[in-house]
Amino acid sequence: MVGEVKIYRVEGYMLISHDRNPRWQKFRKEVLAIKPEHAIERVYSELGSVHKLRRKHIRITRVREISPDEACDQSLVAILSLKRFVRK
Repeated sequence: MVGEVKIYRVEGYMLISHDRNPRWQKFRKEVLAIKPEHAIERVYSELGSVHKLRRKHIRITRVREISPDEACDQSLVAILSLKRFVRK
């Protein structure tokens, strides 16, 4: 049985330019997930893919469930409002 999908806000720091001029930069990302652990894995995956970061270059400080009213990314809210998904 699949659990209910929720919106999680993950906040933390990522190490930018770790080879030349390293600096920690804040990030805040909203993702859809069933559990907080899944949200953390999704953030590791997305930041690693986009910014070519390793997990040791990402420090997560806070993970919390948010309501659709609090979400900044309206595409996540639209996905949550879908009643069903039809595959062709």
